[in-house]
Amino acid sequence: MKSPAIIQSPVKTMKSPTQLKSLITWLITVLLLSCAPVSYSAQNFNVMVTIKPIHAIVMGLMKDVAKPELLINGKQTPFTFKLKPAQLTRMKKANLLIWVGPELEKTLQPAIAKLPKSVKVIELLSRDDLKILPSRVHPNQRNPFFWMDDRNAIILIDLLTEEFIKMDPEHAHIYKRNRLRILKPLKRIDKEFEYGYRGLKSGIGVQYYDTLYYFEQAYALKLLGQVTGTPWDKVSATNLLNVRQKLMSKQAVCLFVDRSMPADDVSLITSGLNVNIGHLDVFGQQFKPSESLYIKLMNFNTDAIKRCLNANMDNAAKARQEASEAEITEGDRIGGGHFILTDQYGRIVTDEDLEGHFSVIYFGYTSCPDICPTTLTVLTKALKILGKKAKNIQPYFISIDPHRDNTDVLRKFVKYFDPRLIGLTGSQNMIKRVAEQFKVRFQKGETDPGDPQQYTMSHTASLFLMAPDGRFITKLAYGLTPKALAKKLNEYTRTK
Repeated sequence: MKSPAIIQSPVKTMKSPTQLKSLITWLITVLLLSCAPVSYSAQNFNVMVTIKPIHAIVMGLMKDVAKPELLINGKQTPFTFKLKPAQLTRMKKANLLIWVGPELEKTLQPAIAKLPKSVKVIELLSRDDLKILPSRVHPNQRNPFFWMDDRNAIILIDLLTEEFIKMDPEHAHIYKRNRLRILKPLKRIDKEFEYGYRGLKSGIGVQYYDTLYYFEQAYALKLLGQVTGTPWDKVSATNLLNVRQKLMSKQAVCLFVDRSMPADDVSLITSGLNVNIGHLDVFGQQFKPSESLYIKLMNFNTDAIKRCLNANMDNAAKARQEASEAEITEGDRIGGGHFILTDQYGRIVTDEDLEGHFSVIYFGYTSCPDICPTTLTVLTKALKILGKKAKNIQPYFISIDPHRDNTDVLRKFVKYFDPRLIGLTGSQNMIKRVAEQFKVRFQKGETDPGDPQQYTMSHTASLFLMAPDGRFITKLAYGLTPKALAKKLNEYTRTK
């Protein structure tokens, strides 16, 4: 009885140099095939995304490669969605599933837990790269609406671009091209939100669901509370009364609700009161799935916020126009001018002192309640993560409030962060000049009538990375985690 031949190779019949050459060629081919990275054709790279805002970003990145499937569509929301058998079948055959996490798509969690190992799953709320805030209702959980900070969307684009290239290297050039294309409109609206939200000073709001927590953190939107976190959470009578009291006492002028989430008790809050109702759409439910949906979603919601807070819509339109015209291209038109400032010890610092090392520059003010301390803390932690790799990176904090931030105030402020941090101040005109060189916008807020020294400053919240020759390298968005910032600083300071 003959044994079955499992693999035919030229080894047994090798009798000449020609046959030896054939053997070597065969072995090399087998080796290359076994080591080659997995790549998918346009028909075989199957990506499934749960919700519209994330699907829009994925759709833009995958243009000319494949069309990702949107799982929760139509009038459905994560809070009403029921997985169909046909969808579960396709999910099991997908190469990649992208979802937010159990705090949002709770009903999907059991099915996702049982997916075969062949399906790669990305849970976005678990990614260190993104800025994820805790739930204000359940501190041991996470607030799921992270895309309402457009800086998270910008970070997500980089995160997914890297992931797609790893899984599908054959189309790496397309993913890189698409990344640059879809970043442009995102950076435009980021500029608008960053320094163009003049109207948001007009009023204060309250929420039914905590959908604007990320927006509140990123752009200093003032909110005085919420009824509950998401439709998964219970509604308490105490919270309903607290929100109603804020509106009744005129502390808040607007109540935000969302068209895709039930708010059955709104009448109990607003009965007998003359208040504005802001109808948000954080899932983009009114828009058809497309790569432009995210931009439409953000513009719709920000306009809804402004109107509800009695903002000056003419100023809002002007800010949007300014943002669309204020193009910033990496490596061009940032920095490069002359200046003379003073550090926290009274020593003169000029633009020439920024040469010979990488510089990370942040504009802010010492009385800043949250954004400035948070950013400097993130920067400090990032430099610690880098360790010895950060020895050629010098951090600077330039005050946009020289009226209050003299050298003594700066010295006390910067000591709470990295010992390498240099605080800089100067005359009002010089600060304005330096800010203009970096395309930084800042504006003094309302002053407390009882205390002229009490006021806030709205300002650009990004970090600027400069090369040792004084050349601008890149702008790093507010909201990066220390780990993500350390990764970016390492990439740029190692290769630039």
